[in-house]
Amino acid sequence: MSQHPKVICLGNPLLDIQVDVTESYLAKYGLKSNDAILVEAGSGDEKLNIFDEIVEMDGVKFVAGGAAQNTARGVAYVLGKGQVGYFGSVGEDKFSARLLKENDAAGVISQYQVQKDISTGKCAALITGHDRSLVTDLAAANHFTPDHLDKHWDLVEAASLFYIGGFHLTVSPEAIVKLGKHAQENNKPFILNLSAPFIPAFFKSALEQVLPYTTYVIANESEAAAYAESFGVKAAPEDLAAIAKHIVGDSKTRTVVFTQGLDPTVAVSADATNTYDVVALDPSKIVDTNGAGDAFAGGFVAALAQDKPLETAIAQGQWLAALSIQEVGPSYPAEKKTFQA
Repeated sequence: MSQHPKVICLGNPLLDIQVDVTESYLAKYGLKSNDAILVEAGSGDEKLNIFDEIVEMDGVKFVAGGAAQNTARGVAYVLGKGQVGYFGSVGEDKFSARLLKENDAAGVISQYQVQKDISTGKCAALITGHDRSLVTDLAAANHFTPDHLDKHWDLVEAASLFYIGGFHLTVSPEAIVKLGKHAQENNKPFILNLSAPFIPAFFKSALEQVLPYTTYVIANESEAAAYAESFGVKAAPEDLAAIAKHIVGDSKTRTVVFTQGLDPTVAVSADATNTYDVVALDPSKIVDTNGAGDAFAGGFVAALAQDKPLETAIAQGQWLAALSIQEVGPSYPAEKKTFQA
């Protein structure tokens, strides 16, 4: 196995605890469907009770999660074993052992920073129909430090592109900037996913630090709307092209890609705005949309690593997302399928 992967992903490794709940269960904790929030151990937040409650519920599933880690497994699904390296921080416990096993099985090289006395982060994925509400306790994931990259800098130098989960903006913007500077100085693609509406809303300054290094920014329509509100973009929330133009700014090399479920994907760069239709999937085949955005990013990033054009990268992203939503959790078919452009 190549120990110098082509793609490096940085994010927050989490064990997803996934369960079907009622609308009234969400209401009990004031949660919205299709949202993502952070809770902090020791804060006294009553939402921390959710983790203890759901593990006792019928049909609970444990899935290796964390958005960028899901994407890393998606890239590995396309590119094969040893092509993707993943950085993040975990606890020394059975949960990180589980994550490591899943990454190994998927062909992802895990470069975990291990915390001796903090538990691995977890995410409650509360499913109502096709929607999901994510409640995350970052725990060990919140303790990643840039010096862990320094220890494995040979991997950084050998990689040809980088993918950053936006959730990591809450953890170590310094680590992201470190990779961003390397990418910019060496003309390597640097891809950032906004990941959730609360990122542009509450971590604006971290986002502002990192955006100058990006060659690709990926987001969905709700994250685009949150960006527009936070950055004062004078455009209707549904005018994705106008919001994307604001993110592109005066960059000649940045491309913004906005997905919007089954509606067309919008891609905007300095010189072009294009839309790409999504091939509709028979609704009866949809099992679980949790992780669809991560899967899109996986197919997209894998195509960039294969030097494919933007149009093919978007098509491959849509294809992998369609495969993923036919599986439980942010995962991919056991049987290897190949994208046909």
